[in-house]
Amino acid sequence: MRLFQFAKLGTVLLLSCAAAQAPGQDSRQQATPVKYTEALNKPVMQTVQLPGYLEAPNVSVLASEISGLVTELKVREGERVTTGQPLVMLRTTPLELSLQAAQARLKEAQARRRLAETRLERYRGLIERNAISRQELDEARYEFDAWEGRIETLRAEVASIRFDIERSTIRAPFNGVVVARHTEVGQWSEAGSRVLEVLSTDTQEVHVDVPEKYFNGLKSGVNVNVTFDSMPGREFAAYIRAIIPRADPRARTFPVKLRLREPSAQIGAGMIARAAFPIGESVPGTLVPKDAIVRMGNNTMVFLIDRGSAVPAPVTVSGAMGVWSVVNGAVAPGDKVIIRGNERLQPGQPVQAELLPYPPP
Repeated sequence: MRLFQFAKLGTVLLLSCAAAQAPGQDSRQQATPVKYTEALNKPVMQTVQLPGYLEAPNVSVLASEISGLVTELKVREGERVTTGQPLVMLRTTPLELSLQAAQARLKEAQARRRLAETRLERYRGLIERNAISRQELDEARYEFDAWEGRIETLRAEVASIRFDIERSTIRAPFNGVVVARHTEVGQWSEAGSRVLEVLSTDTQEVHVDVPEKYFNGLKSGVNVNVTFDSMPGREFAAYIRAIIPRADPRARTFPVKLRLREPSAQIGAGMIARAAFPIGESVPGTLVPKDAIVRMGNNTMVFLIDRGSAVPAPVTVSGAMGVWSVVNGAVAPGDKVIIRGNERLQPGQPVQAELLPYPPP
């Protein structure tokens, strides 16, 4: 039988269990049902972990397209918005009055055009009988054309006023979060003045400055695993969206943009990130399912099955392949690794194990 090296971690946990046992308590423990799978040996791409930070590629400063009085401000900092949602309302009363006046002029012009059209048709009949001169017919035609032009002008004026009324409502350009307000209700907003800033939540990117020695090993579209210091134990799938081929002249690093495949509301712009870039050749590695990883304080371990008992094995996680983790430590390919029921196990605790097939990496 192979001896497992769990040193201080196992010793401390065993002593804790012994101390917690009440005097006279039966030392025999009932077997705990668990499920396990076997650790695998697979070629693993070598990775290098580099620091970075989350940035939002889309931050829109919303401005008023027309001048007007702010009558309603529907959002505050930190509120989430959706594409097309009304955010700021400007007073539209002067525009609505102008619209009514333009519509009245349009109605009058349309009536005069009908009159001019009737006159033109009558003159065309009279000119065939030589009852009027050619000049009179031309004047009737010119008058009809003039009213046609007037109607087109008024229609454009009506459309322009309606457009300004529509622009009096400032809407969200995309799904996001309001990060700043630059106006308040009752404040006059000039055309072009800032009113809100909205941060996009549809896309999230991690900025990483990659040292020059790794630059030639990077390729766009390659998958990269990202973790955040504020969320230990969680990994986010990303890919290399852009490699900027211009180095910082002092640090000799190249900016690289990683796009998260699934944006999360739990991470915000500016958070410290760490990205594991696949660089170099594949090497043999030991893999266990991510469900096997147990974290107790600052210690990371897996529980192995040895002669019907749970034995802790300290490990470090150095990478991931789908739902499997690449580990280094007291685990070897073929070891029975507990993946269900491992949260409350104690070292040496009897277990009743059942094999649970796990999808291969």
